[in-house]
Amino acid sequence: MTTLTTPPLLYPRSIPREQRPTGYSPEDLLIMPDGERYELVNGQLQEKTMSGLSSWVGLEVGRRLGNFVVEHSLGWVFGSDAGFQCFPDAPDKVRKPDVSFVAGHKLPGGPGDGHLRVAPDLAVEVASANDSLRDIDQKVEEYLAAGVRSVWLINPNVRVVQVIRATGPVQRLRDSDEVSEPDILPGFVCYVRDLLPPAPTEPVLANDAAHAAN
Repeated sequence: MTTLTTPPLLYPRSIPREQRPTGYSPEDLLIMPDGERYELVNGQLQEKTMSGLSSWVGLEVGRRLGNFVVEHSLGWVFGSDAGFQCFPDAPDKVRKPDVSFVAGHKLPGGPGDGHLRVAPDLAVEVASANDSLRDIDQKVEEYLAAGVRSVWLINPNVRVVQVIRATGPVQRLRDSDEVSEPDILPGFVCYVRDLLPPAPTEPVLANDAAHAAN
């Protein structure tokens, strides 16, 4: 994760610089040309690290959740560029889950401009090779403290999905296990393997092939 501490040269006029001595503000993310790449913690920009694999998985999760949510009119599904400014202990913090779901009653008029000021019901984080366990654990704790009801941590390299809910034990799911959220997305269910690229197959050695033929 890359952290940038130098504030931008230009600030919104409505927010005097002296009122933001720590550096960046949530509004800065909205006007920065590449603001979608960053989260904001303690006035510092934290770059989201995404690999090709984690990006693919995030899109696939978003596609499946989005199709289900639209079909059943349950609410709103967001991608990795949607910022959530919903942390009571840190009002200027902005987090951007790789995928998120917000129930319709929380946004009766739909999403507006700017960061979302409600906690998602479901937040999905897809691990990439550069993510640290400490950073991921911190995000989970922040999400749950803000009112997120369930967090999915997907590690595509080991093909594991951890489901961490505000109440109940942590679930550790593998390829043949089903992922569901009966209290958040009633009726949604899919296998872990459906959220991941096909598992690589082990190469068949020549001796093994000859033996199988006999």
